[in-house]
Amino acid sequence: MTIANPVYSTRSCRYGAESLREAALLIRAGEPVAVPTETVYGLAADATDNNAVAAIYSAKGRPSFNPLIVHVAHMDMARSLAHLSTTAETLAAQFWPGPLTMVLPVRADSGLSHLVTAGLPTVALRLPAHPAMRALIRESGRPLAAPSANRSGSISPTRAEHVLASLNGKVRMVLDEGPTSEGLESTIAAPETDRIRLLRPGPVTAAMLGKATGLPVVVGLADAAIEAPGQLESHYAPAKAVRLEALRAEADEYLIGFGLMPCHINLSPEANLREAGANLFAALHIADASTAARIAVAPIPPEGIGVAINDRLKRAAA
Repeated sequence: MTIANPVYSTRSCRYGAESLREAALLIRAGEPVAVPTETVYGLAADATDNNAVAAIYSAKGRPSFNPLIVHVAHMDMARSLAHLSTTAETLAAQFWPGPLTMVLPVRADSGLSHLVTAGLPTVALRLPAHPAMRALIRESGRPLAAPSANRSGSISPTRAEHVLASLNGKVRMVLDEGPTSEGLESTIAAPETDRIRLLRPGPVTAAMLGKATGLPVVVGLADAAIEAPGQLESHYAPAKAVRLEALRAEADEYLIGFGLMPCHINLSPEANLREAGANLFAALHIADASTAARIAVAPIPPEGIGVAINDRLKRAAA
């Protein structure tokens, strides 16, 4: 089936009571709306409506085998959509609301669109911390499927203007609540009986997951089928070629630095990894819009949230 891709007049509206009501009306009418979370801006739509979820895939140009994260406003909503094990409940108590997504067995009576799960027996759930996303879920009365609000595979948006640059004309509305705080997509984990599989690194690190549960944390098998967002080899990618581990810029490069070094833009002059994570996608957007032909990125220590930063950079350079 071919889905028509309509062209809209996209409006960016400052987040508030009136714009929230309008966004909720659009959601209930089956249309996607761009909304901030603490990680990145998401393209949200009713996760129980096949046509609404199809509109997300259409606007993004996203492959249908790539499942979507479903956002909930509270634990009762999460439990109505998926089966939460003791380990999942422990992780939820520790990290929800927040930037952790859990891949859980979907309930047979969840009412979720089959497009959300991409035909898998699991669903990726998150209870976000950002007040705008949680308010939109409550106001619309729907769990919201919400991948990043950008063309599939391109740089994730951490500001409303990033959404407009990528999806202008593809959605009716962007709720603007300024830059996101985390700047990297959520950690995705699959809690199991005797271990936790880390499917996508993010702000909640492997060490944090292990400490909260007392279980070993293993990285999801590299040759496994796609079972969560963010696992495609090429993802989060600028239009320009990206060179990693760069200590200096070549003549045709825009250098994104880290720590004290000569560069065009610096993720964190103080070499603070959390600050670098928050600034990563914004810096990639700026570099991609520059006159330089290529992008170079300084080495980032592979520790803590640096693991997630390097994951995004590796996929951006693929």
